[in-house]
Amino acid sequence: MIQFRPLFWLTLFALPAFAILLTLGTWQLQRMQWKNDLITAFEARSAATPIGPPAADSLTAESEFIRLALRGTFQHEQETYLTGRTYEGNAGFHVVTPFKLVDGRTILVNRGWVAEAYRDRSTREFSLIDGEVTVDAILRLPGEKGYFVPENDPDNGFWFTLVPSQIIGHVGVPAPAISSYYADSLRTSEVVTLPIGAKTELNLRNAHLSYAMTWYGIALALVGVYTVFHYQAGRLRFGAAPRG
Repeated sequence: MIQFRPLFWLTLFALPAFAILLTLGTWQLQRMQWKNDLITAFEARSAATPIGPPAADSLTAESEFIRLALRGTFQHEQETYLTGRTYEGNAGFHVVTPFKLVDGRTILVNRGWVAEAYRDRSTREFSLIDGEVTVDAILRLPGEKGYFVPENDPDNGFWFTLVPSQIIGHVGVPAPAISSYYADSLRTSEVVTLPIGAKTELNLRNAHLSYAMTWYGIALALVGVYTVFHYQAGRLRFGAAPRG
């Protein structure tokens, strides 16, 4: 037989806290599944046979990360720079360059990371590719500003989110220009050169399971503390039912 007389104020605190902890743990499990699906989609699409840049009206949510083969010329004089990018813990920028395709359209290509000392293209003339080239890339949909990310400030040279239509309008990329997506240039060699492009092999840290277990563990500990407190206060007793 269990005799239980819950303390009002402690219970009033413990029940909502327990519900919140369970909710946080479940949310982390959902985030874990989302990230696993994202990694699987990225690896499958980026490893497929490259295609040419698609028409804007053919895009779907499944178009992101598909492999692209771009043929054309870089318009280096219209470079822009994404602020606050890091590479192996080092601060720097991503270089975004208009790329005029052989079919006459222009697409923005995120060529990758450079250190702060190499932001000015005059300091890295070796990276300014002239003439017609083929770029191995993946398709990316326009970025969405995060809650804590500042607004883009083109007039002062601060770009935090890659929104093709904004950059195209600011630097004056002539029509026809692709604004419904952009391309991330891929690093296909083990030799690291500037700008440092993206890799097709992801090594994303997926710690959501451990986060979930942490929240569930705290919830379990809360139940334990709650139970022990009531037991020691004489408000929870276990024993055999009295005989009549």
